[in-house]
This record gives sequence, structure tokens and C-alpha cells, in this order.
Amino acid sequence: MIEFTRLTRIPLAEVQELLNEPRNARHMPLADRFDARATSDWVAEKDALWQMHGYGPWAFLVDGRFAGWGGFQYEEGGADFALVLRPEFWGRGAQITRESLDRGFGELGLEEVTIALPETRNAAKVVAKVGFVPDGVATYGESSFQQYRLTRAAWAAHHP
Repeated sequence: MIEFTRLTRIPLAEVQELLNEPRNARHMPLADRFDARATSDWVAEKDALWQMHGYGPWAFLVDGRFAGWGGFQYEEGGADFALVLRPEFWGRGAQITRESLDRGFGELGLEEVTIALPETRNAAKVVAKVGFVPDGVATYGESSFQQYRLTRAAWAAHHP
């Protein structure tokens, strides 16, 4: 069972461990090393997105265990989807993504969603299975990401 909850409900030590997980960090060129203070600030910033935009990231619990975080963050192109899981939960990524997108287009009323993947990720086939289509390159800082876009209509066509 997958439960969606706010990041503020997860012990900071567990969030910090995930944010510093080296197997994830290689796919996160913008991430820094997180100490306790930086983790606390990061959680507060992510949680504040809910107030500012009406959407933000969740913490995911799988069978009661913290599996990771993900959801939507406002970017210039609209709601951008991110997903970061503890390695032992990587096999649940597709399911968590589908449930997140269901909530995004359903409960949150999003019209379209982008996803930006670093060059270290070769996930074009994976995101295409969900319905995302290539949408150019996004640049954050000095890092380039392949961007993909998914509209509510395309989601509905893929997941009637």
C-alpha cells in the first residue's frame, strides 16, 4: 500500500539520509550534501510550495515505511514532477508516478506537467509509457536536462 503524506511528517534524519543517498545523487546534479539544518530548511521550503501554489511534493510511505519524496513543484513551464526514492523502493517508481499523476490531474486540477531528467538518466522510453512527449531542453544553473511534457488530455487517453 502506498500512502501520500506531507514531508513534515517524516523524521528529518530519514529525509536527510535519502537526500544524501549516493546512488540517487549521481542523477541529481543540482543537489548538495545535506546536514541537519539544510534538511530542515529544505523540508520547510518544499512544504511551503503547497501554500504558494496549491501543490507541492509529498512523502511516500510504502507499507508504512518512508520510501521517498516526489510530486509537483512550480517552474517556469508550470508544474514540474520529481520523484526520488530510496534504492530499495526503486521498483515501485512506476506505480508511485501513476498515482501521483492521477492526483495531479484529478485532485489538484493540473492541466499539464513537465519532467526534467538529467543526462545521466536514459528514461525516454519509461516516460513515454506514461504519456510524456519530448519538450526540448531545460537548463537550471549550469546543468541541462531533457524535458518532457504531459497534458491532462494525453494522460486521460493513456489512462482511461
